[in-house]
Amino acid sequence: MFGIPGKQAVTMTPKAAAQIARLMQKDGHAGLRIGVKKGGCAGMEYTMEYVDEPAPNDEVVEQDGARILIAPMAQMFLFGTEIDYEVSLLESGFKFNNPNVAEACGCGESISFKEQPGS
Repeated sequence: MFGIPGKQAVTMTPKAAAQIARLMQKDGHAGLRIGVKKGGCAGMEYTMEYVDEPAPNDEVVEQDGARILIAPMAQMFLFGTEIDYEVSLLESGFKFNNPNVAEACGCGESISFKEQPGS
């Protein structure tokens, strides 16, 4: 929808793709839908949910057996994002390296975006 021909809307590191593929296979889901919604201390936050069937306007990104579906309203906010999966002694989870973010809170789950052209 907001993509550039020949360029994926988001990319996944090998760790993220492996984890998403593992989670999809474990529970038999068709993919992982990512999006954004209002909330959190910085104004917006990422959403993630398993889906059994893509919605008609989802942007679909497939890599190494993993399938990410990007909700239509989130596509312009997530374009160019790299999704990583990190494991540390205290926590593990997905990390969004998003060039469109102006600021993020300390936990990294709440973000605000740079002004979009025409807004």
